[in-house]
Amino acid sequence: MAKKPGTNPSAIRNRAAKTAAAMAAPSALAPAPKKRINLIQFFREVRAEARKITWTSRRETWITSVMVAIMVVVAMLYFWLVDAGVLLSVNTILKLASPK
Repeated sequence: MAKKPGTNPSAIRNRAAKTAAAMAAPSALAPAPKKRINLIQFFREVRAEARKITWTSRRETWITSVMVAIMVVVAMLYFWLVDAGVLLSVNTILKLASPK
Protein backbone atom coordinates (compact mmCIF):
# COMPACT_ATOMS: atom_id res chain seq x y z
CA MET A 1 0.00 0.00 0.00
CA ALA A 2 1.48 3.33 -1.05
CA LYS A 3 1.94 6.04 1.53
CA LYS A 4 -0.07 9.20 0.88
CA PRO A 5 2.00 12.34 0.39
CA GLY A 6 1.95 14.76 3.32
CA THR A 7 1.12 12.20 6.00
CA ASN A 8 4.46 12.27 7.78
CA PRO A 9 4.47 13.99 11.20
CA SER A 10 6.46 17.04 10.10
CA ALA A 11 4.06 17.75 7.19
CA ILE A 12 1.10 17.42 9.52
CA ARG A 13 2.73 19.83 12.01
CA ASN A 14 3.45 22.33 9.22
CA ARG A 15 -0.18 22.25 8.04
CA ALA A 16 -1.43 22.62 11.63
CA ALA A 17 0.87 25.61 12.18
CA LYS A 18 -0.33 27.27 8.96
CA THR A 19 -3.96 26.70 9.92
CA ALA A 20 -3.41 28.05 13.42
CA ALA A 21 -1.68 31.15 12.04
CA ALA A 22 -4.49 31.78 9.57
CA MET A 23 -7.18 31.38 12.23
CA ALA A 24 -5.40 33.39 14.92
CA ALA A 25 -7.33 36.45 16.04
CA PRO A 26 -5.68 39.82 15.48
CA SER A 27 -3.82 41.17 18.46
CA ALA A 28 -5.79 43.24 20.96
CA LEU A 29 -3.02 45.83 20.84
CA ALA A 30 -3.49 46.50 17.13
CA PRO A 31 -6.78 48.34 16.51
CA ALA A 32 -8.81 47.25 13.56
CA PRO A 33 -8.82 49.73 10.67
CA LYS A 34 -12.01 51.79 10.56
CA LYS A 35 -14.06 51.94 7.41
CA ARG A 36 -15.09 55.38 6.29
CA ILE A 37 -18.81 55.63 5.74
CA ASN A 38 -19.71 57.48 2.58
CA LEU A 39 -23.44 58.22 2.60
CA ILE A 40 -23.53 59.45 -1.00
CA GLN A 41 -21.96 56.21 -2.25
CA PHE A 42 -24.35 54.21 -0.04
CA PHE A 43 -27.43 55.89 -1.51
CA ARG A 44 -26.09 55.42 -5.04
CA GLU A 45 -25.74 51.70 -4.40
CA VAL A 46 -29.22 51.51 -2.86
CA ARG A 47 -30.67 53.26 -5.91
CA ALA A 48 -28.81 50.89 -8.26
CA GLU A 49 -30.13 47.86 -6.37
CA ALA A 50 -33.66 49.27 -6.36
CA ARG A 51 -33.54 49.52 -10.14
CA LYS A 52 -32.91 45.77 -10.33
CA ILE A 53 -36.24 44.96 -8.67
CA THR A 54 -38.77 43.33 -10.99
CA TRP A 55 -42.38 43.66 -9.96
CA THR A 56 -45.05 41.18 -10.94
CA SER A 57 -47.69 42.28 -13.38
CA ARG A 58 -51.29 42.88 -12.37
CA ARG A 59 -52.30 39.67 -14.14
CA GLU A 60 -49.67 37.56 -12.33
CA THR A 61 -50.73 39.02 -9.00
CA TRP A 62 -54.39 38.26 -9.71
CA ILE A 63 -53.69 34.66 -10.80
CA THR A 64 -51.54 34.03 -7.72
CA SER A 65 -54.23 35.47 -5.44
CA VAL A 66 -56.91 33.25 -6.99
CA MET A 67 -54.67 30.19 -6.64
CA VAL A 68 -54.12 30.97 -2.96
CA ALA A 69 -57.86 31.39 -2.40
CA ILE A 70 -58.56 28.04 -4.11
CA MET A 71 -55.93 26.29 -1.98
CA VAL A 72 -57.44 27.79 1.18
CA VAL A 73 -60.86 26.42 0.24
CA VAL A 74 -59.40 22.99 -0.58
CA ALA A 75 -57.54 22.89 2.75
CA MET A 76 -60.69 24.01 4.57
CA LEU A 77 -62.74 21.21 3.00
CA TYR A 78 -60.04 18.63 3.73
CA PHE A 79 -59.78 19.55 7.41
CA TRP A 80 -63.57 19.75 7.74
CA LEU A 81 -63.89 16.20 6.35
CA VAL A 82 -61.11 14.88 8.60
CA ASP A 83 -62.69 16.57 11.63
CA ALA A 84 -66.13 15.15 10.79
CA GLY A 85 -64.62 11.67 10.35
CA VAL A 86 -62.80 11.81 13.68
CA LEU A 87 -65.93 13.13 15.41
CA LEU A 88 -68.02 10.31 13.95
CA SER A 89 -65.40 7.71 14.94
CA VAL A 90 -65.10 8.99 18.51
CA ASN A 91 -68.88 9.16 18.94
CA THR A 92 -69.25 5.60 17.63
CA ILE A 93 -66.55 4.31 20.00
CA LEU A 94 -68.11 6.14 22.94
CA LYS A 95 -71.57 4.73 22.13
CA LEU A 96 -70.17 1.20 22.02
CA ALA A 97 -68.34 1.68 25.30
CA SER A 98 -71.25 3.20 27.23
CA PRO A 99 -73.61 0.91 29.16
CA LYS A 100 -77.10 0.64 27.74
